Amino acid sequence: MNRFIATFFYSGLSPKAPGTIGSMAALPFGWLIHGLTGFPGLLIATILVFFLGWWATANVTRGQQDHDPGEIVIDEVVGQWIALFPLSYGLWQSGAAPWLFPYPGWIAAFVFFRLFDIWKPWPVSWADHKNTALGVMLDDVLAGIMAAIVVALLAGIAHGIM
Repeated sequence: MNRFIATFFYSGLSPKAPGTIGSMAALPFGWLIHGLTGFPGLLIATILVFFLGWWATANVTRGQQDHDPGEIVIDEVVGQWIALFPLSYGLWQSGAAPWLFPYPGWIAAFVFFRLFDIWKPWPVSWADHKNTALGVMLDDVLAGIMAAIVVALLAGIAHGIM
């Protein structure tokens, strides 16, 4: 069960780009959660998956040299959902149809999350250097926050707020 969770339904077992595949797998689930529950549900799901992922990652990596094997992508799920927060919140706050998730927003969330997760600017790199399950989760949380900030800024520009 730990591996099933840590690899997000085994999507992390992809032989090529498991982090990107895990992030892609997170998108339809994020859309589904938003559609069913709005932003509050996505926020709660993200928090729950963070703690579940931390627990599963700790169990999967216990006794291993590699504290962050590529197959663990539950951290990408959390970070990707955080990157979707501005989109989800804006739609929920405006009372837009719950299944509406306009493509420029989620594409930007995906691209910028992957950029920050791969590039690892500070503070993402700070968390990435921790050799713990918490560090595995935190670097993607920080990359997700950075992506969310960019998504919010782009939305502000696109909608004439800025």
